[in-house]
Amino acid sequence: MRTPSSDRRAALLARNGYHVLRNALAPSILHRLQIDLAPSFALTPMCQGVFYGERTRRFGALLRRSRHAEALVMHPLVLAVVEQLLLPWCDRIALNLTQAVEIHPGALPQLPHRDQDMWLGPKGQLEYLVNVMWPLDVFTEANGGTRLWPGSHDDQEIADLPGEAAIVPEMVPGDALLFLGSTLHGGGANASNAPRRGVIVSYCLGWLKPFELQWLVYPPAVAKHFSPELAALVGYAQHRPNLGNVEGQCPSVLLGDEVPEHLGAVDALRPDQEAMAASFLACQSD
Repeated sequence: MRTPSSDRRAALLARNGYHVLRNALAPSILHRLQIDLAPSFALTPMCQGVFYGERTRRFGALLRRSRHAEALVMHPLVLAVVEQLLLPWCDRIALNLTQAVEIHPGALPQLPHRDQDMWLGPKGQLEYLVNVMWPLDVFTEANGGTRLWPGSHDDQEIADLPGEAAIVPEMVPGDALLFLGSTLHGGGANASNAPRRGVIVSYCLGWLKPFELQWLVYPPAVAKHFSPELAALVGYAQHRPNLGNVEGQCPSVLLGDEVPEHLGAVDALRPDQEAMAASFLACQSD
């Protein structure tokens, strides 16, 4: 729901390419989330490849690893800001990924990049996604806090900018760093003697294929236990007109106790499309 606060923060995000929400959640929620994720951090192998980072651990599917992840994904102010940035280009937003990241001592800086570049559509005309970094530890420049290039979303033809032009917002658990998919960013080098942990929650246009295939990560047997709003965000909702359906119906039909063997298709149109189709049919019967 839009509020004066979400309007102001969305404007700052659009202007600067990033925005920090201080004290967005109680630190105790992040602490409990970190406890739930500790086994996955311990068991997940280090990444392979120069982009993910060979001194870094990453894993997703956080909504089925901890019940506390929902507080991050469904944060009301975050959702209001994200929707203000993305809804001009879609009928509904979608969850792009939830990912825990652990950068170990000795890790080098990550390649500066724009997350929107995973989609080969036109750039500079629309925003494809908004990322939210939630620190599980204190984030500093020394321990590999997220590097950002302010204003880099304004000229997206520039693939590289001087390292000294980057900033590293210092954050504590409970803060949230929002940044556009068009903002140049990357994980920092960890020159400390301890790992740095954080969680990325990302939202994209509802008609895009997400980075993390939510409907496989959260199949109906899992998603049926989500709230209707969360289930819709992870993909159990159609994007009008009729996109992402199951035999012509909303995929939320899969979350019921009994799924009919045979389904009849049901239109899912925007009001303007429904009116246009109805007008056309009325003319045919004259």
